[in-house]
Amino acid sequence: MDLQKQTAPASELRASDAERDRVADLLGRALAEGRLTAEEHAERVEEVFRARTVGELEPLVRDLPGAHQHRATPVYGPAPGRPTAGAIPVDPDHNVVAVFSGALRKGRWRAGRRIHAYAIFGGVEIDLSEALFEYQQVVVKAFALFGGVEITVPENVSLRGTGGAVLGGFDVEPLDADDPNAPVIYVDGWAVLGGVEARPKRGRRVADILDRVRGNRPGGRGLPA
Repeated sequence: MDLQKQTAPASELRASDAERDRVADLLGRALAEGRLTAEEHAERVEEVFRARTVGELEPLVRDLPGAHQHRATPVYGPAPGRPTAGAIPVDPDHNVVAVFSGALRKGRWRAGRRIHAYAIFGGVEIDLSEALFEYQQVVVKAFALFGGVEITVPENVSLRGTGGAVLGGFDVEPLDADDPNAPVIYVDGWAVLGGVEARPKRGRRVADILDRVRGNRPGGRGLPA
């Protein structure tokens, strides 16, 4: 059973920090011009920083000049649902295994192209929010049996999921990056009487990292500095 989620419409995409800042700037301009009262401005700014999606931001400036001229429009298509053929090796670069125990991978580590995670009567946590991405496409193969696999990614990458569950849960929160060169993380897996979950971590973003390769790795596409 394929439980891959469809790409969300633009209004349902998660709002970026840049989009929140743009809306907050428009509200500040409207306050200075007398279009909003101080109370209205405070209420709308509070809503800006509570908004999770682009669709929740738009109504806050819909009645103000400049909202439509400054609205960001995508200039590229969303990341594909599956990795590029031949981009991902058959053998894993990392194995994270928990059997009647727990296993954690987090911090400043180099994420390979293929990561395998197995949780059997245990729990695995893979935190990519501070990882160094040397390749644009990363696959995480996750299997949970009477256990759980939790995957966390930066909020400015693309995230896709394909998998299923038997008496358990498989939950991958789709994400589309603003940058077409941002990493794309594919989570494939199954959960049997367990769970596989992947979602972004708010406030964690892929930064410009000197260690990124520039297309000189075989079988991988390097990221720009």
